[in-house]
Amino acid sequence: MFALYYRHAARAKDDVLSGLTVALALVPEAVAFSFVAGVHPLTGLYAAFMVGLISAIVGGRPGMISGATGALAVVMVSLVARHGVEYLFATVVLMGALQIAAGLLKLGKFIRMVPYPVMLGFVNGLAIVIFLAQIPQFKVTLADGSLAWMPSAQLGLMLALVFGTMSVMHFLPKFTRALPAGLIAILSISLIVIFGGLDTKSVGDIAKIGGGFPPFHIPQVPFNIDTIKIIFPYSIILAAIGLIESLLTMTVIDEMTETRGQGNRVCLGQGAANVVTGFFSGMGGCAMIGQSMINISSGGQRNLSGISAALFLLSFILFGSSLIEMIPVAALVGVMFMVVLGTFEWGSFRLMKRVPSEDFFVVILVAVVTVVTDLAIAVVVGVIVSALVYAWNHAKQIHAETHADLGGAKIYMLDGPLFFASIHRFNEIFDPKEDPDEVIVDFARSRVADHSAIEAIDSLAERYTKAGKTLRLRHLSPECRKLLSKAGDLVEVNIMEDPRYHVADDKLAF
Repeated sequence: MFALYYRHAARAKDDVLSGLTVALALVPEAVAFSFVAGVHPLTGLYAAFMVGLISAIVGGRPGMISGATGALAVVMVSLVARHGVEYLFATVVLMGALQIAAGLLKLGKFIRMVPYPVMLGFVNGLAIVIFLAQIPQFKVTLADGSLAWMPSAQLGLMLALVFGTMSVMHFLPKFTRALPAGLIAILSISLIVIFGGLDTKSVGDIAKIGGGFPPFHIPQVPFNIDTIKIIFPYSIILAAIGLIESLLTMTVIDEMTETRGQGNRVCLGQGAANVVTGFFSGMGGCAMIGQSMINISSGGQRNLSGISAALFLLSFILFGSSLIEMIPVAALVGVMFMVVLGTFEWGSFRLMKRVPSEDFFVVILVAVVTVVTDLAIAVVVGVIVSALVYAWNHAKQIHAETHADLGGAKIYMLDGPLFFASIHRFNEIFDPKEDPDEVIVDFARSRVADHSAIEAIDSLAERYTKAGKTLRLRHLSPECRKLLSKAGDLVEVNIMEDPRYHVADDKLAF
């Protein structure tokens, strides 16, 4: 019993300390995304706290961290610029409601439709995005508002502190894993900067994070159809992006921890978190792959880590803002650079000669689109391209073997799926002018997949009818028979009933 107690206590310690590490890394991220969205830094910090806490309690995937994200912020900036922050809060509430609806409708299962090359591209693209998001920290704002690289001495110090942080995170786990390497790295670099009197950018130079508890606030917008017309399109886009990023992050964590999350529960948790956040002056959010990677690598693999991160973040806002503002930005950048190195799938470069060129192209395409546009568009593009590649490859597989039966009828033994992409090849197989008076198409090794296939069969039947010949179909699977029966008069061919044979689940049974 005591062994069980100590095991649970050790895991709880790992979750709490990991949550502290994540909370420290969340501060500059939330502030930066607030600036991207055009809202006050506290709006992003409140979102990081509320979304992180509620999603972890209600439906978070163990080990997954949620908060304000850049993928959502780039969509929000247009809404805030045109209509103001109150419309953003209303949009976040509606966004959450749509995500809850997605969970109730069990749409989370559709994440299984995302091919592995798209997953690789998503991970690599997001690693590049995280890397690029750190670059502005190496720049200073000029008098005209433009950005320029830091002076050489200041830049050199910044780089030295970044590499110092990365070195601690790399080498410390080789000696001990009692404490999260990220936390020790942040604390050690902070102490060196503070007691060494080093002049480098700190969190306080980015924004002041002190504030009170998130206030309950009903969005001050007119409750009419015009408001719905404004916020509904944004809500759909934000809900889709939030769920896609959350579900893909869940899948990445599943692979890292060799466990399985519940997609529909994640949808419900994210939705509930955003509904509440919209009523507490937050900008909304979703899962964050960077902070989730920090959490997992630091030993936080339960919901307690997400809860701890949210509560630590709130304590920073309420009580510890002066201490957190002293942390050098270089330490947090170093942590994020280690996240980049751990997130990027370096093994994907070896896939170039080991997988079909089409799959490798999808990996590159999704990564590039993720960097250039946003995650949702990248995933949709990747899935569409993968589906088209699959259709093209399978369209070339359809063919037929021919022979004559004892009655003189010509039998076409069709092999391969009959669907929209393969109907051109299907039509080339048959020769109504030269065929005998009776032709049988055997579907024992084929399948009628869609409406295009039905039209192709109907068109083939017309060709044989015009030639004064009879076309019969046999060995259709139950699914194919059902599809043809639904078509009704669209298909005028003879379907042969043969009690000795039937097709079920793509296998011929005798």
